[in-house]
Amino acid sequence: MADRSPRILSIANQKGGVGKTTTAINLATALAAVGEKVLLIDLDPQGNASTGLGIAPQERDITTYDVLMGEYRLDAATIETEIPGLSIAPAGVDLSGAEAELIRADRRHFRLADAISESDLTGTSYILIDCPPSLSLLTINALASSDAVMIPLQCEFFALEGLSQILRTIETIRERINSTLTLQGVVLTMHDRRNRLSIQVEEDVRSHLKDKVYNTVIPRNVRVSEAPSHGKPALLYDLKCAGSRAYVKLASEVIEREKEARQAA
Repeated sequence: MADRSPRILSIANQKGGVGKTTTAINLATALAAVGEKVLLIDLDPQGNASTGLGIAPQERDITTYDVLMGEYRLDAATIETEIPGLSIAPAGVDLSGAEAELIRADRRHFRLADAISESDLTGTSYILIDCPPSLSLLTINALASSDAVMIPLQCEFFALEGLSQILRTIETIRERINSTLTLQGVVLTMHDRRNRLSIQVEEDVRSHLKDKVYNTVIPRNVRVSEAPSHGKPALLYDLKCAGSRAYVKLASEVIEREKEARQAA
């Protein structure tokens, strides 16, 4: 894949607490573990993806804020992680002010897309973008630059309501800003097979979206929850835990879907 443009996937949901950043970190790690070269772009002002990959705030000299403001190239912001093949463009607290500044900026919806196109991404297979949990100019920048969207969906009562919101957003972006944007898939997170509600949500989502829902389901898992406090993805913290094994399976599904997308293009 080194001679091809990287596939760009936004990991997005307008609802918080659905496992979005956890999915971004561990999917990126799993893709790198099977030999893909991956860049994770942290576009959430909380910077949790950066923290979860062990990048301390004082190490974030150049952040995605600087990239969006046009002060530095994306290449300059990129930091190699301890996972071979995985790098990250980190976020800092300054990103929280980007929204107000972008409103007045030229090409405000396309600042990230421009930064990606101007960067040397030789050999990069995948770019994953961890979006903030809201429909902001940051999220719009991510979707405007992406080939597809992955939606993490927590198996809880209000899941379908949040799903309908992000699906409407994707359709709006497709109509107005990025006509080639597609839904890569919906990944069910925090699933508890002992809980009837989790099973019901899974059945409802699969009935509604059919094969757009990944076969892989991410279980509710203590080890996955503990990993970020150690600055590690779950796959490094505990490779054998159920959550880590699930993210490895998810990576395989993502690769297969992207192969199909390339062939159809």
